Amino acid sequence: MRSAPYFKAQPEEKNDVARRRYDRNAWFFDFMDSFFGKKMDDRKRKLVKKAAGKVLEVGVGTGASLVHYPKGVDLVGIDISPKMLARAKSKSCRFAGSSLSLEIGDVQNLDYPDDSFDMVITSCVFCSVTDPVQGFREISRVLKPDGIGLHLEHVKSKRPAIGGLMDVLNPLIVRMTGANINRDTAENIRKSGLRMVEEKNLWFDILKLFKVTKGEMSPEQR
Repeated sequence: MRSAPYFKAQPEEKNDVARRRYDRNAWFFDFMDSFFGKKMDDRKRKLVKKAAGKVLEVGVGTGASLVHYPKGVDLVGIDISPKMLARAKSKSCRFAGSSLSLEIGDVQNLDYPDDSFDMVITSCVFCSVTDPVQGFREISRVLKPDGIGLHLEHVKSKRPAIGGLMDVLNPLIVRMTGANINRDTAENIRKSGLRMVEEKNLWFDILKLFKVTKGEMSPEQR
């Protein structure tokens, strides 16, 4: 039987710039997110549909993904922003899985035991994590030995002209939205010790799907 969702509050951290930015943007975040279009929505929906078992969604935001989770999923959704989570809570009735918990949390310091989750999912989250390598290390820690991480993330293009422009625009975008547009997420995953199972381009070389797991690094990662 599906258990009732609950909202777990934790003490706010002072001087948390990212939290303040997302708290500030929470009221119009869904509208802002809509500018990415239907194709992006479809990619996020397909990502979440792959969920199974006990799942951690990092950066659950306003809860737009909740309606897409399949039956049987035990979901923990975390976000650094209390105001974003308050909006996610209002959408919890649309969740069709087995159990749902919405909690304030930081991927850089996860409050869960080792080997807790079958799957960890993120969608355009690691652009705003202060220390992305530490965030992926924490994901590695809480994943079960045979667990899978699925990460839909935008990254800096390897094309010199486009990548250079992203570097120029990044300070302005960060100030406005809190998101970095010039991260090398593949390299951050490798530095964390996670093993890359798949790196797939979804839109040029800017939007990618990373599938990762725990275990020994491949020769390409060493």
